[in-house]
Amino acid sequence: MAPTAPPAEVPGGLFSALRHRNYALFWSGALVSNTGTWLGNLTVPYVLYQSTGSAIWVGIATAAQFGPALLLSPVGGLLADGVDRRILLAWTQAGLGLVATLMWLQWASGLHEPWLLIALLTLFGMLNGINNPAWQSLVNDLVPRGDILSAVTLNSLQFNLARAIGPAIAGVLLSGLGATWAFFLNAASFVVVVVTLLFVRTARKVPARTAGSGFRAQWAEALGYLRAHRVLLLAVLLCCLVGFAANPIFSLTVVFAESVYGTSARGLGLLTAALGAGAVLFALAGLLPARRPASFGRKLVASFLVLGLGHAAYALLNDFSVGLLAGVAIGAAFLGAMSTLNSIIQLTAPDRLRGRIMAVRHMVFSSSVALGSFLSGVMSDAWGVQSATLLLGVLLLALAAGLGCSRTLRGWLDGTQLADPEGIAH
Repeated sequence: MAPTAPPAEVPGGLFSALRHRNYALFWSGALVSNTGTWLGNLTVPYVLYQSTGSAIWVGIATAAQFGPALLLSPVGGLLADGVDRRILLAWTQAGLGLVATLMWLQWASGLHEPWLLIALLTLFGMLNGINNPAWQSLVNDLVPRGDILSAVTLNSLQFNLARAIGPAIAGVLLSGLGATWAFFLNAASFVVVVVTLLFVRTARKVPARTAGSGFRAQWAEALGYLRAHRVLLLAVLLCCLVGFAANPIFSLTVVFAESVYGTSARGLGLLTAALGAGAVLFALAGLLPARRPASFGRKLVASFLVLGLGHAAYALLNDFSVGLLAGVAIGAAFLGAMSTLNSIIQLTAPDRLRGRIMAVRHMVFSSSVALGSFLSGVMSDAWGVQSATLLLGVLLLALAAGLGCSRTLRGWLDGTQLADPEGIAH
């Protein structure tokens, strides 16, 4: 069944994308799967920190999960543009589920070796490098253009809603039943999204292969387009900076819970869930009537400012309740920044290149997350987690100031809202 209604010119409301059956199915399955993934994302650093007592291992785990995307995303981008994205996702999600099952079996059998868990995380990251370009591109295939902003924001919302629910469940499981059950539920969640994808239909026609369209030629075309469109380049660069400076806090909560707040696994679950809860509150705030919708540029400046202040509060105030409130603010601002940047990329990338451009975005974001997480782990061991977090906050505040003072950059970003993918500003 094809997505209903022809492309619309007027953007709908926050939940308008859910009126399309195929998107609603995809969104629901993704919510269940990502809830399980975030349950696992908290369990892995928790068991590593408990067994090693080192923040460096936490950073290595994040680097292992995100780093391989730098190598595999180019392949994922080509596949997303050249094959049925829905079928590709069904296979990659099944592969990710298999790796999650191996993690469960490893822990259930008593093989609690950090290096083995890191190896499985690396394999997970490799498959995710192929998976992510198709995942991001499929969103655009399920709704008309007028609902793209809604679809991208809701996609970020379900990811962050899962970020709130998954860690909360993990906190209860880790303090009660143990890590084995957390790993099991993560593996089981992949079944839901694979089954859901079998019922999703898209109207997109897979483009025919042309002569001379090898790997190098296809990527030369995509990179040439990216270089020629400054708005896309700016959005990809900002994604890189967000990944480097703002994402490490999601794994550093493990260190804060243990070394700063001295809280239990349930407290850790609350700290991580607060980050997701903030994203949910941000999305729900979009339902409130606004006299004047904020431009992309203003949204990004505000998001970076709140991210910087939230990190500073985390670093300077040794109070668990303040950490929860700062986490809510960081989660809201993180969703604000990433949903805005993803909307810019989705709106300005042509469909024939969308998979490859989303692959570039995933490559730079994942590699920056890997680098930022590893360096923040090293700094946390050397100077303390609060000093490392404060440094990240200062970087985010500097980013907010730089973007806020540049009318030119904000003008480029604001000009994409009604731009045509083949005719945006150069």
